Amino acid sequence: QVQLVESGGGSVQSGGSLRLSCAASGYTYSSYYMGWFRQAPGKEREGVAAIDSDGSTSYADSVKGRFTISQDNAKNTLYLQMNSLKPEDTAMYYCAAEGQVSLLLLPSNYNYWGQGTQVTVSS
Repeated sequence: QVQLVESGGGSVQSGGSLRLSCAASGYTYSSYYMGWFRQAPGKEREGVAAIDSDGSTSYADSVKGRFTISQDNAKNTLYLQMNSLKPEDTAMYYCAAEGQVSLLLLPSNYNYWGQGTQVTVSS
């Protein structure tokens, strides 16, 4: 049974940094595609960053140069380093996993989701 547990969210001021973690269990972590998504109140869930089983990454234009996705296969953990945070980054952040995905940043391509961790950025 696939389980994903996010942590690391919090409240920071604009320009600050946070690192999110997603601990995965119940499947062969290294063979899955993983992604970070976010959803702000009243908005649709959107892809933020994703990584495929070969380690290739994709980022939303809004976070390129500020966010970095990485993983530690030995720890079955996915990370999202977020720097230069802006108020518009405020959202619930979710990690997701799927066996194989054609479009890495499309939420509907993922079947396994964590509960989310809240990120709030104040100006």
